[in-house]
Amino acid sequence: MSTFRLQLPTDPRWVDIVETDIEEILTDHAWCEQKAASNAITIVTINSEYPDLVTDMLALAKEEIEHFEMVHEIIKKRGYKLGRERKDEYVGELAQYMKRSNTGSRVSGFVERMLFSAMIEARSCERFKVLSENIKDEELSKFYRELMESEAGHYTTFIGYARKYGQGIDVEKRWREWLDFEASVIQKYGKSQTVHG
Repeated sequence: MSTFRLQLPTDPRWVDIVETDIEEILTDHAWCEQKAASNAITIVTINSEYPDLVTDMLALAKEEIEHFEMVHEIIKKRGYKLGRERKDEYVGELAQYMKRSNTGSRVSGFVERMLFSAMIEARSCERFKVLSENIKDEELSKFYRELMESEAGHYTTFIGYARKYGQGIDVEKRWREWLDFEASVIQKYGKSQTVHG
């Protein structure tokens, strides 16, 4: 996924780990979609002055909830149960970086939230691609390919708004810094049956 400029690709052998517990990856994935929907609603709550942003975030939130529902349907169909919400250590590290990087201005906070969101979408999309290409389960391979195509646009949406409303901030430079930071974080992951783990 060179379009995302991620510096460290996921090792395809991560899928071997995922395949040892499909129920776990599906539960984790479902909660990732729920959190993505919540994040979009939070963005609306704190940036309601931008009508175009509100419209796009509401559409994005709806799509993420639909994805949550799709994953839940697969879980039910396979006789699994949606487990409790999982803590996402990877996203937690990105969130800490976002907080540390916010200079306290409203514009800075906005840009950081957009880049934080774009980063999660970029890595999730990359993981879906790796899953779609390597998982032996044909239903899930097709599912993750379709989801990857759908989610790719979310990354573009977040980056686009960072550029549009990030007056006075060098968003391209900031995104490169985010990419550097993410590369240092993701090295520790890829060892569990979770979307970012």
